[in-house]
Amino acid sequence: MKGQDLRPPFQAAGGCVPSEWEKLPTPCYLLDEGALAENARILGSLAARTGCRILLAQKAFSNFNLYPLFQGKLAGTEASGLYEARLGAEEMPEGEVHVFCAAYREDEFEELLQYADHIVFNSPAQLLKFGPSARAAGKSTGLRINPECSAQEGHAIYDPCAPGSRLGTTRAQWDAAVSAHSQLPSLLDGLHFHTLCEQDSDALETTLDAVSRQYGDLLSHMKWLNFGGGHHITRPGYDMERLERCIARANREWGVQVYLEPGEACALNAGFLLTRVLDVVKNGEVQTAVLDASAACHMPDVIEMPYRPPLLYGDEPGKLPFSCRLAGPTCLAGDVIGDYSFLEPLKEGDLLVFGDMAIYTTCKNNTFNGMPLPAIFARSEDGKCRKLAEFGYKDFKGRLGR
Repeated sequence: MKGQDLRPPFQAAGGCVPSEWEKLPTPCYLLDEGALAENARILGSLAARTGCRILLAQKAFSNFNLYPLFQGKLAGTEASGLYEARLGAEEMPEGEVHVFCAAYREDEFEELLQYADHIVFNSPAQLLKFGPSARAAGKSTGLRINPECSAQEGHAIYDPCAPGSRLGTTRAQWDAAVSAHSQLPSLLDGLHFHTLCEQDSDALETTLDAVSRQYGDLLSHMKWLNFGGGHHITRPGYDMERLERCIARANREWGVQVYLEPGEACALNAGFLLTRVLDVVKNGEVQTAVLDASAACHMPDVIEMPYRPPLLYGDEPGKLPFSCRLAGPTCLAGDVIGDYSFLEPLKEGDLLVFGDMAIYTTCKNNTFNGMPLPAIFARSEDGKCRKLAEFGYKDFKGRLGR
């Protein structure tokens, strides 16, 4: 009899596999409403205590059927382009819609103005091109800044402050642009920075020091400052007091409205990916269980980041008696989820449960190799599961032509 696995990714399930899960088709995503509601409560409480406004970053979680869990707690949504902006406006209509894009398309911008409340530009050139029409439409306009303060190690490709980054405007770039176009400052209501990734508030504090040094004089003339995302606010052990001090500092020093736009924190540890073993093969000393779920198709961040997702009852290789590599069924040789160890050998038909699968999965998956997209289920706080969406051949074919 297995004991409970009460690591944070599995606490929402009580650290075990509820009997109802055995009946679900695999692979499937299972989103836990209780865990989402608890994340919303934590974020809403922070907003109430500090006066900050918190937005759901839809690039991480965009399962709109569950947006009602965040209403009344969050101020609205953050979007990375036209479609996410429309989704936020339609599915969280009482909230604000903020948009940031590295470059806006001229043929989409007028439609974007129908949905967005705040529009953040990545460069002075984009602000100069689109800012006047955004202001004329009554939108609040901002500029993403690059404080040139890297708070990450070993992830240069994902670091917005890495040398040569295309994201954000350095102070030197801003000063040069203002020298050439003196009207630029009059087009700004606020500044935005996004430099963190799954980090605690000490990294934010360091970043805020850099922002103060480089942009403090500009912030004194702004209405708002957006701290961006990457804040792991709902993670156990997160330093909430330090975050609150950062918010209070921005209020005190510059008199700005503070926004945060977490994605992961909204849906952290609030979802699962259920999958079954199709076959077990051995090549030399490596034993591999081939699953009906694919890293490449169903959890692409496993390959892109890369990272090793948490697995219910699974441990580091060699920790438990039986070690096994888990891999997907596609033809991609690198479709590997990771190496794990188990109390018992895996066999065909075994149900495996990956944790923390509400983020960057349903909004990022694909149909490479003609792989079906997993169905999406929601689990209510009383433990009952209901289907939100299912997909088939038409969804695969429809993406390729009409």
